Amino acid sequence: MPRPRLAVVSLCALVLAGGLTGCAGTVAMTPAADANDPDCAAVTVRLPDTVAGQERRWTDAQATGAWGAPATTVLLRCGVPEPGPSALPCETVGGTDWIVDDSEAPNYRFTTYGTSPAVEVYLDGELVPGRTALDALASAVLLLPRTDRSCSERPST
Repeated sequence: MPRPRLAVVSLCALVLAGGLTGCAGTVAMTPAADANDPDCAAVTVRLPDTVAGQERRWTDAQATGAWGAPATTVLLRCGVPEPGPSALPCETVGGTDWIVDDSEAPNYRFTTYGTSPAVEVYLDGELVPGRTALDALASAVLLLPRTDRSCSERPST
């Protein structure tokens, strides 16, 4: 077998065996309780290929998204419980209100406020700016049905 052909066969065997470490594998995730909501399917199929310069990766759970390699820097789950009033900060980004949980800084959890179902985005703030990631996800998340709640209407506690 000529050398170039042997190299191609060897490369294909490595790929099929999962032997290439440069390729990012599937990200193991747990689906949210309401991941089977049809509105989550509409969000999932519209998720971008890149978020803040991070490439999208395959996930093994319904209504999820992941970006970044070798470490996953942005994770998304649709169908999480809708949050109630909270003392946490709330910001409007890309036309959607997001509750910001910084209790694990520099990792941040953003949860949509006033959407049904809700979406949760968890990211590494040292690698990806939160606003940049949420802007990249805005067109998909804007498809979610809106409730009558918004950041400005939340009672302060």
